Amino acid sequence: MRKIMVVDDEEDQLFTIKKTLEYADKEYEVITLNNGNNCLQYLKNNEKPDLILLDIMMPKMTGWELYDKIKENDDWRNIPVVFLTARTDETAEKAGKFFGEDYIQKPFDAEDLIKRINQIIPA
Repeated sequence: MRKIMVVDDEEDQLFTIKKTLEYADKEYEVITLNNGNNCLQYLKNNEKPDLILLDIMMPKMTGWELYDKIKENDDWRNIPVVFLTARTDETAEKAGKFFGEDYIQKPFDAEDLIKRINQIIPA
């Protein structure tokens, strides 16, 4: 099983991404969390995911802030992070591609999302 964590403050996005990935590949275990604090708590208390899909625009702790906290921790710094966001500005895209493994804009194409995930964490 490949464990994928999705962190997004929008419940409908969490549901859609989880169902999309689980339908596409029975080898995906999808964990959904609705904020940065829940993500950090999960990482402290559970097995590390193989990949994190991370929204940028979240209240209290942005995706950028959460990314920094993940990469500052020796146990988590090697977890690949893909930014999956509604931000379409060039600055965010360049930063996302530079810091993360990939940058995908919402709305996303399901086949493209799966292809890009499989390039980062092959079966």
